[in-house]
Amino acid sequence: MPDISSEFLFYLVTAIAVMTTGISKGGFGGIAMMSVPLMSLVMSPVIAAAIMLPLLLVMDAFSIFAWRKNAAWHHLMVLLPGALVGIIIGALSARYVSENMVRLIVGVIAVSFFFYSLIPKKELTEIERGKSNRLTGGFWGSIAGFTSYIAHAGSPPYHVYLIPKKLSKGAFAATGAWFFAIVNVIKLPAFIITGQLNMATFYQALVFVPLVPVGVYCGLWLNKRFDHELFYKVIMAAVLLIGLKLIIDGLSLF
Repeated sequence: MPDISSEFLFYLVTAIAVMTTGISKGGFGGIAMMSVPLMSLVMSPVIAAAIMLPLLLVMDAFSIFAWRKNAAWHHLMVLLPGALVGIIIGALSARYVSENMVRLIVGVIAVSFFFYSLIPKKELTEIERGKSNRLTGGFWGSIAGFTSYIAHAGSPPYHVYLIPKKLSKGAFAATGAWFFAIVNVIKLPAFIITGQLNMATFYQALVFVPLVPVGVYCGLWLNKRFDHELFYKVIMAAVLLIGLKLIIDGLSLF
């Protein structure tokens, strides 16, 4: 007999993760990284990442359509080459990393991003904000590519580079939409070749596709009407708690 309670938790938690990610893709950026940590509470983080990838690709299409203008391409041009390097490293090292190690990595990323968000940031000059930087962009792009491959958690390092640039809300959303759409397309062949994404996980992902436009629309609506800072603080508190739980689980299962 199937475990009905476990199956219910799978659908409930995955639905929440998909909705949260859709809200982020709709313009409430920075919260998408909680999807895999949240799903990892009820399933393997490797399976969680595989289920989310097809859904992310659908979300990216909606997100690009909604924010197709005003992307800061001079920043994308320094971030994307580094992201490609990070994705390659992630794909090559995936077979040597156990599921418990992935839990630990995802947990550390989540907790680290929470504490990073508390650190006061140096204000850049207007000239510094307008310029792209190949060195820092390439570095943070590679970290974003690696963490995105491991757990779709590329937003923290991506934001380390881009937030100090003080882009307008529209430019910030558009740049993020294009960056993660391109990164996710690059990740797809690697997920298939390594066997992480297979027909079973693909069919599981299809069940949640109807939630994608709902989540993205909610993100667009919230972006215009809700206090971004308050919502962000609530999400970050959840990210911290989930991250700590994954770290404890990862360490206890070694």
